[in-house]
Amino acid sequence: MSSTTAEAGARHAATPPARKGRARLSPLERAERRLGLMMLAPAVLLLCAVVVYPIVELVTTSLRFEHLAQPWMGTPFVGLDNFARAMSDEIFWSSTLNTVIYIVVTVPGAVLVGLGLALLANQPFKIKWPVRLGLLLPWALPLVFTGLIFRWFFEFNQGIVNNALMLVGMSPRQWLSDPFLAFVATCIAIVWKSSSFVALVLLAGLQTIPRSLYEAAEIDGAGRWQQFVEITLPMLRPAIVVALIFRTITAIQTFDIPYAMTNGGPGHSTETLAMYIHKTTIDFLDLGYGSALAVLMFAVSVVATSGYLRYTKRDPRKEA
Repeated sequence: MSSTTAEAGARHAATPPARKGRARLSPLERAERRLGLMMLAPAVLLLCAVVVYPIVELVTTSLRFEHLAQPWMGTPFVGLDNFARAMSDEIFWSSTLNTVIYIVVTVPGAVLVGLGLALLANQPFKIKWPVRLGLLLPWALPLVFTGLIFRWFFEFNQGIVNNALMLVGMSPRQWLSDPFLAFVATCIAIVWKSSSFVALVLLAGLQTIPRSLYEAAEIDGAGRWQQFVEITLPMLRPAIVVALIFRTITAIQTFDIPYAMTNGGPGHSTETLAMYIHKTTIDFLDLGYGSALAVLMFAVSVVATSGYLRYTKRDPRKEA
């Protein structure tokens, strides 16, 4: 009896264990998988044509010398020379610094203003559509049109801002001729334009918060500020992160409003990295160097977005 048991144990030990996940698919499951791949194929091809191919072509161009004003030079491979040129380019660093300042100023500004507008639009008005239409209109305006409007607002002789200053006894300012004031005026325009989009995102988040939480907090004696800190902000965190991601990406790519208001001036005081890329490729016809600058801007966008996404993946239970 014991020998039979020993032989069975030996056979069992010699038999390799079945690998998990290696079960054979049935014909129906294989057909469903093929159908799924076929349905995904058009989306994958479109993604490759619209996103992957332009990125590959951009990186390839950044590694070549390609200057349309010097066609006799051809397009030789230069490796990282264009990137090394950017590292020693003063205008690149100044435009990058301006872009960083735009991000630091306008992203929190748009979120704060957008949060206030969203809280206002979420109030129990009898007629809500005028308030929500007021949120939608700034977002719907074209960026260049917004820049032209604010350029007129801050115009020295006929601008509304200087007229308002003179009404209260103050002297008019050279808003678009002074480097600091031009930067301030541009930031105001960007915050006004972008805060409406942030408000719409946060308004959607506010409407998902159950009213019962506020009712329970009122019963416990919590005031409006406590309800805002303990209920609204934690529940609104996913919407705030989404707004920050989109707003940061668009801030890195800031172009239209500064271009329409100041064209990067006076000097290069309001010029962004996107504007410098446009000037390099369109005005100077230097496609190789412009592509290298665009690759650097794309890398900054990826790093900023990945940072936000890493923050959203944190487990709040571990933090607690």
